[in-house]
Amino acid sequence: MPGERVERRLAAVLAADVAGYSRLMGCNEELTLAKLKSFRKTLVDPAIVAHHGRIVKTTGDGMLVEFASAVDAARCAVEVQRDMGAQNVNVPQDLRIEFRIGIHVGDIIIDDNDIFGDGVNIAARLEGIAEPGGVCISDDAHRQIRGKIDVAFKDIGEQTLKNIVEPMHAWHIRLAGEVASAVRSGSSPIRVQDLALPDKPSIVVLPFDNMSAEPGQDYLADGIVEAITAALSCIRSFFVIARSSAFTYKGRATNARDIGKELGVAYLLEGSVQKAGNRLRIIVQLIETEGGAHVWSSRFDGAIDEFFDLEDRITEQVAGALQPSIRIAEIERSRRKRPQDLGSYDFTMRAMPHVWAFEKVESAKAIELLEKALAIDPAYPLALSLAGWCYAQRSVYNWAEDIAGSQAMARSLAERAAEISGDDPTILAVLGAVHTFVRNHGTARVLLERAVTLDPNAAWAWSRLGWIENYTDQPQKAIENFERALRLSPIDPMNFNNYVGIGSAHEVAEEYDKAALFYRRALEERPNASWIYRHLASSLSGAGRIEEANQALVEMMRYYPDLTISKFRQAMVFSSATMDRVTNNLRKLGLPD
Repeated sequence: MPGERVERRLAAVLAADVAGYSRLMGCNEELTLAKLKSFRKTLVDPAIVAHHGRIVKTTGDGMLVEFASAVDAARCAVEVQRDMGAQNVNVPQDLRIEFRIGIHVGDIIIDDNDIFGDGVNIAARLEGIAEPGGVCISDDAHRQIRGKIDVAFKDIGEQTLKNIVEPMHAWHIRLAGEVASAVRSGSSPIRVQDLALPDKPSIVVLPFDNMSAEPGQDYLADGIVEAITAALSCIRSFFVIARSSAFTYKGRATNARDIGKELGVAYLLEGSVQKAGNRLRIIVQLIETEGGAHVWSSRFDGAIDEFFDLEDRITEQVAGALQPSIRIAEIERSRRKRPQDLGSYDFTMRAMPHVWAFEKVESAKAIELLEKALAIDPAYPLALSLAGWCYAQRSVYNWAEDIAGSQAMARSLAERAAEISGDDPTILAVLGAVHTFVRNHGTARVLLERAVTLDPNAAWAWSRLGWIENYTDQPQKAIENFERALRLSPIDPMNFNNYVGIGSAHEVAEEYDKAALFYRRALEERPNASWIYRHLASSLSGAGRIEEANQALVEMMRYYPDLTISKFRQAMVFSSATMDRVTNNLRKLGLPD
């Protein structure tokens, strides 16, 4: 009606249909319908839900789906096409059900849950020129998608689309697994441009080799691979190739360098499963694709009747071990680059070892490198977050004259990072840690618990939860969290801080001899972490070991010559009762108020 308000919004629209649907129905109607229904139920609809899409309507062989994000629409389309490609590997060409998908970003009209307008029409026309098993996108969609998913693009130029007035610039998405699929099927491989590495650690989990003497044991290896891939996909700091692409390499001789180029990944995880009687042996190794160097490997043994527990244990340990292993490898990769080639990501990687050294001079170096990263990209969340953490360290370890100013800077940087990337477990953990230092323990706990929900293998988030329990006088819960962090990441260079945390838990519980034992253990691993002497001196004093406590105090005053009880209390965030005990123990040693 004239004057009636029309509801409009900007959306990403995905249109899909089945290539050669009439021919397939003519061959076998019942089989085609049954297969299409099965694929919808098991592959297509779950992918749409997983990527936050809304099915607007369906036709006999097609559908129209609305997404709030072009990236979500593209990820959904790529996942569907990869999974369908895997399903069709052994199916004759003339019997394959293959979807064509078109994606456009534009203005749509909403009327009674249906959608209309050019945004819909263009998506439908792009679907019509998509290749069977392929995805065709508009230039508007391409601008929002490029660099954010593991695909290459083929520029097909200006296209004249039916009933669309102006020609549209369009692109075909080239799936990362297309080269492998073509080789496996025996056809000529499609030549695609090598994929550039993303600005985050990138990895593919290849199908594990079945080394068992008994036939039919592939399901064991496949189950391990699927579980590890799912676990790694929860780690937002990783770029993980989808299972469907990885499985195109099953049964093929692999070359690390070629796979790295085909999939655009810096690392591959491969392994083998061997079953002998009731026993299983699983070997896993991480390889850098550029030069084929082995970064990390491990072996796991267990009983077959414990398979699911063994699978969980392997997944947990692999995910935990890969994070520090890949972080170290990425730091080395950035160091090998020439200074003029460094970008924001590279400066951030170079800052990493200084960030986690927990030393005053090292932290200052980290801030200098992170400032260079942020000068290139002021909105790079990881650099913002780590800079915030460095300023938090300056406050809690008494490295700053203006502790309140450092706390404010830490919070500002960490909150900016979370505004940009609020579902990254590392960024949430940093923000949670910063909130502990300004004594917002409730907010800190919510953020840290959300971080470990998103990534149950985030060792550092578990460690920070341990500190929350220390600050709220829950020492046994704290120890459990620190021990979990140690188990998840046993080779982590930061583990000395977990020993400090366990020592602190014993100090909170007034178990001073045990506390001193763990503080000394931490100093053995990180002798330059001079701030630990504050805690060691207090615990030794509390244990009545005054001579040893005075020796620790001398070491402490070498690094903190102006430290007073007042400055100490300003930096610490323990409960009032714990702080009173700690400062009384330091007063016994002559530390002035």
